[in-house]
Amino acid sequence: MSTAILTGSPVPGSSLEGDLADLGFEVRTAATAAEAGELLSALPAGARVALVDPAFVGHVHALRLALTDPRFPAGAVPGALCVLPAARSALLRAVRGTAGDALAVDAVTDRIDVELTADGAQLHRPELGSLVATVPAGAEQRDEAARAVAAVDDEAVRLRTAVKSRDGFFTTYCISPYSRYIARWCARRGLTPNQVTTASLITALIAAGCAATGTRGGFVAAGVLLLLSFVLDCTDGQLARYSLQYSTLGAWLDATFDRAKEYAYYAGLALGAARGGDDVWVLALGAMVLQTCRHVVDFSFNEANHDATANTSPTATLSGRLDSVALTVWLRRMIVLPIGERWAMIAVLTALTTPRITFYALLIGCAFAACYTTAGRVLRSLTRRAVRTDRAARALADLADSGPLAHLVAGFGRGIPASRFLPPVLALLGGALVVGCAFTDDTLAVTVGAVLYVILSGLAVTRPLKGPLDWLVPPFFRAAEYGTILVLAARAEVNGALPAAFGLVAAVAYHHYDTVYRIRGGTGAPPHWLVRVIGGHEGRTLAVAVAAAFLSDRGFTVALTALAVAVALVVLLESIRFWVGAAERGAPAVHDEGEPA
Repeated sequence: MSTAILTGSPVPGSSLEGDLADLGFEVRTAATAAEAGELLSALPAGARVALVDPAFVGHVHALRLALTDPRFPAGAVPGALCVLPAARSALLRAVRGTAGDALAVDAVTDRIDVELTADGAQLHRPELGSLVATVPAGAEQRDEAARAVAAVDDEAVRLRTAVKSRDGFFTTYCISPYSRYIARWCARRGLTPNQVTTASLITALIAAGCAATGTRGGFVAAGVLLLLSFVLDCTDGQLARYSLQYSTLGAWLDATFDRAKEYAYYAGLALGAARGGDDVWVLALGAMVLQTCRHVVDFSFNEANHDATANTSPTATLSGRLDSVALTVWLRRMIVLPIGERWAMIAVLTALTTPRITFYALLIGCAFAACYTTAGRVLRSLTRRAVRTDRAARALADLADSGPLAHLVAGFGRGIPASRFLPPVLALLGGALVVGCAFTDDTLAVTVGAVLYVILSGLAVTRPLKGPLDWLVPPFFRAAEYGTILVLAARAEVNGALPAAFGLVAAVAYHHYDTVYRIRGGTGAPPHWLVRVIGGHEGRTLAVAVAAAFLSDRGFTVALTALAVAVALVVLLESIRFWVGAAERGAPAVHDEGEPA
């Protein structure tokens, strides 16, 4: 049970005690600093504790934002402060250090702010906007504050802020106007964001099953259900923001299920097309490869520039100017084909056309979006004078997913002269070689290409990735590995090779997404033993190339299937163990907005 300590007797007629109780707090009163210190010492160590001025006047949602947000060790608005167990000792020291009997909440807040900043933590002061939170000095000011509270509907504010501040056009105008009310309906019935996330996944899987029937009715139902799944996908985040139900496990589920839904739907379309006599597995796998590589470009660029210094450029300045014009804002958000526009396009084309046309449109749209965003980021990187940090270099190294073979080669490449552009050039060259050799019928060429890829990819990570274009190294590695699997499976003249390759790429992509979500959550990359066990990108690429070169087409299909199952089992079991354990250990709650919807 959370506890709120009022620093004095409540003001007659005030609803403060009832408001705090509605927010889940047991209300206690401490007239002096000494009494407050005794109360704090007696409360359970794992409890959330709030300190509230009895004269506080403000909206309930202002208190909710400061006192119940689980993402921060401490939160405050004027007249109210709340700490989680991580900041409990700082609160106790601040209270005991108060001179005299009077206990001013805002003074205690300022002391805690200093202590948390010194420890590298953060005191959260939510932006209130039109919401009111104040401690009036007298009756006249109290009446004025009460009138200000009555003038603003905090429920309307709560609904409005439940929607992401930056979304795509389709989501903003076609989904959010009503999905926020669904989120409120869920909150009032005690549903959690994780439950809504799971419902979205189940709906998308049913949609994939409908698509797999290969009938026109099945395709229409699939399109409708995919849109419904997207509505629920928006609702879970809005429910989290509406009720402040953020969690580490929830952020992971939301991000992971988004990928699972989309790629399962691709597989459903491919199965449905096959029932009608049209083999589009190569298109389905190509769409998954392209979409995953797009995401890796986003992740790598953002991690490389997350905390870079002198991080400005003329290109970024121009981008900021374009974002000041409403028309160009929406055009730029739409042409990158965010998840809302992408899923809407897939749903409509599924219902009205064929899987082949759907995949053609998806590949063209995603390819254009990838070229647009990547070209802009390359220009920014070349024109800015950003200094990459060690943290960014570690994140890029983790995203590279280099295994034992690459690290072995890197150990022999320490003497190679450093160059600003050498790592991405080596990664691109290695990827081009292995994918190019995969197109040949020469088994020796396929094997040599894979060996050269191992060598060049190892040399690419010899030094920390701090160059202006080093963020391209992980995407080049992803394109090389996924592209090699795609080409070799497509050239195998046996049924089942491409579905097996789809499963393998899906398993490996899950590992790469999981790496991103761990880094974003501040928990670090997956353990080194996991990367070694599944071989690293270069080890898996070499294994697939050797299997294609020396096994029969049917044997190659069996090898792909076995590798896909092995990678999926190891990665999924370790990932689930980690995220469930993190939630049970009380890891700091996070809420990653992910890509704009």
